[in-house]
Amino acid sequence: MTKDIVIIGGVAAGPKTACRLKRLDPKAHITIIDQDNLISYGGCGIPYFVSGDVSDEKELRSTSFHVLRDTDFFHNAKGVEVLIRTQVRNIDRRHKQVNFTSLDSGVEDSLPYDKLVICTGSTPNNPPIPGSNLAGVHRISDMHQAIAIKEKLARGKVSRAVVIGAGAIGIEMAESFADLWEIETTIIEFMPQILPKAIDPVFAMMLTHHLQEHGVQVLVSEGVKKIEEAGGAYKVTTDKHSLDADIIIMAVGVHPRSELAGEAGLLVGAQGGIIVNNRLQTSDPDIYAAGDCIEVPHLVSGEKTNAPFGSLANRQGRIVADNLAGIPSIFPGVTGTFIMKAFASCIGCTGLSLEAALASGFDADSVITAQSDRAHFFPTQAVIPLQMVFDKRTRRVLGVQGFGPMTDAVLARIDSAAALIGKGGSVEDFSNLEMAYAPPFSTAIDALNATANAADNLIDGRLRTVNFDDFMAWMDKPESRPDWLALDVRHPSDAKLFKDKFQGHWLTIPYIEVRQRAADIPADKTIIIICDAGTRSSEVQCYLDSIGKTDSLVLGGGFNIMRRIAPSWWPS
Repeated sequence: MTKDIVIIGGVAAGPKTACRLKRLDPKAHITIIDQDNLISYGGCGIPYFVSGDVSDEKELRSTSFHVLRDTDFFHNAKGVEVLIRTQVRNIDRRHKQVNFTSLDSGVEDSLPYDKLVICTGSTPNNPPIPGSNLAGVHRISDMHQAIAIKEKLARGKVSRAVVIGAGAIGIEMAESFADLWEIETTIIEFMPQILPKAIDPVFAMMLTHHLQEHGVQVLVSEGVKKIEEAGGAYKVTTDKHSLDADIIIMAVGVHPRSELAGEAGLLVGAQGGIIVNNRLQTSDPDIYAAGDCIEVPHLVSGEKTNAPFGSLANRQGRIVADNLAGIPSIFPGVTGTFIMKAFASCIGCTGLSLEAALASGFDADSVITAQSDRAHFFPTQAVIPLQMVFDKRTRRVLGVQGFGPMTDAVLARIDSAAALIGKGGSVEDFSNLEMAYAPPFSTAIDALNATANAADNLIDGRLRTVNFDDFMAWMDKPESRPDWLALDVRHPSDAKLFKDKFQGHWLTIPYIEVRQRAADIPADKTIIIICDAGTRSSEVQCYLDSIGKTDSLVLGGGFNIMRRIAPSWWPS
């Protein structure tokens, strides 16, 4: 018997479900309903359309072989019917039908279903800021907003932009304005750092400095009080600044669009996502849900989370289709993996940040390294700072963060880490992880392996590191800790600026001379050992321990990290 499948939502998870199911069950009658007239587009590509990297919005709605994914495409190529500009009023579970209204004609109608799939996505958060609904304030909610923003830019109507919110979309939009369009751009973030909760402060500071180097002003720990029209433009007032703007982007996160499900009596979680089992069935076994509108388990914390990523929506759509076709398939959960571009650099993470791991009750700690992404002798070698978060008691790796150039270097390590973290991988698993090796691509001991080795040394007491905040505070005011002394084991020419600036707090002994000059290192001070990456520093610490000078701490990642942060005391 032919099955009637109705899918609400036509952006990512919905079309994926429909197309996969039609291949598995060609006789199924499948209808997608969407309230928009633009469907099946790559929403994550919107910032790159605005920036000009993607020249035409149709490219975000086209297949890899350049066919536009519109209603005719789905009907003719896929055998799937699509009702656009159609708003679902409610789901009648008793009669198993979806009631809807045509937004163009106003005609009300209904469709029966054997199985229903809810893929209603997410909607932007709308904080109660006076003036947030003015015409110059845009939210990256759909392609129409993207097109409107691009048209303003193309007409030369924008010279100053303010982005409210420093999550991934906010930062990507800021780059879009400042890069190709050379627009004066400011990011405002209420939390103390950019990408809050996703990454730890050290990596947030590296990315912040990189944005500032490219002309983006970044204001953190700052709340927007109001937005006003001002002489044909706008004024954004915070608790610290007043900023003029021609365009404002509200990018303060999203929340699941689950109202239809809730009104139909389906279970909805505390965070607003539709509750599903691991087969993506809702509390009604004849109704499935996928994409941004659902809650899924985090594979590290075990907590329920919302994960609004197009990649996950497509994976989930496939799983729903398999189950509808009688192929048992499960969605285990997420590790929270993401990567993003920012001008010439990229930043990525998977699993939990140290802050999140501690908040989740883990006995967590972390190490930071600054390793080469490929053989040090290869011409295109670059340094990629990595952080590994782990549980000291169980040795389970809880998260990895990376920052580096816009190449595949960070991506490769984050993807490898995501696979292991999702399976509960330990520090030893990461130390022994087999990575492809050739000098143009990696080092003989890969950066990810080396970071795990540092974690192993810290857990077992062979490595002691200085707390980053303590070190930064000391460098701002070294006289506050007269019991600390920096031991700089780099080349004297590299160390000279710091030795001259921090006289009395800075001791320079090149790495190759430490064993011969160990007597020059005082035993009555805490020695902060500094090199470029932390590797030589950790070896020096081992040697000092062996001769009884055990009061030392290593600066993880060394001055490669400091160089990317450029704090106030950093020489210009």
